[in-house]
Amino acid sequence: MRPIDLAREHGLSAQAVRNYEDEGILPSAARSPSGYRRYTAVHAQALRAFLALRAGFGHGTAAQVMRAAGRDDEAVLFRLIDQAHADLLQERRTLDEVTEALGALTADPEPHAGGVTIGALAHRLRMHPASLRKWERAGILRPERDPATGYRLYPPDAVRDAHAAVQLRRGGYGLARIADFVARLRSAGGTDALDDLLRQWRAAISRRSRAMLAAGRPLDDYLTELDRGRSEPGQGV
Repeated sequence: MRPIDLAREHGLSAQAVRNYEDEGILPSAARSPSGYRRYTAVHAQALRAFLALRAGFGHGTAAQVMRAAGRDDEAVLFRLIDQAHADLLQERRTLDEVTEALGALTADPEPHAGGVTIGALAHRLRMHPASLRKWERAGILRPERDPATGYRLYPPDAVRDAHAAVQLRRGGYGLARIADFVARLRSAGGTDALDDLLRQWRAAISRRSRAMLAAGRPLDDYLTELDRGRSEPGQGV
């Protein structure tokens, strides 16, 4: 088969197929006497497996899995897959924790309407005040200032943001991602909008889980093709 023959099945360009081969995502193709690439059913299955993996695992991990398959490195291949599933499970747990924490915050508003000090908030979160100042620099927290003393005061919405950030931090999120989530939380516009935001997050996780599941069959078919080619002399790609 020619590059365009593989590409048409997926609405890709022939150049994209050549690029995937050059990146090691597809096995190296044999060449015709005139130098044209000759692809086989193994290459076609490799492309199906990669695109299915990419939908669930992302481009980077999918490419690493395909390269590991190409060099017959099962230890790396399965470790990559297991780690991706573990990461998604951790994200699901984090979402559950955030949902529970924010539910409690919205159900039981912070009684200190005038705001709490950095020391009081740090004590409540079991953190050091310096960490809260670092979160402020990262855009996660937006304290107000006491007009008389200039000291930081955290109003109810900032306390809510701090509780959300704690849960996300425990889930392994970096400060940049936490800042992005808190920004969306601020713009949610109320409990209903917040619930919708969390539903969207949960739906995105479910879509990735389904895509990971769907990628199993084409990857297994590709590995079977590779095993067959390696065990039958002269039948390699």
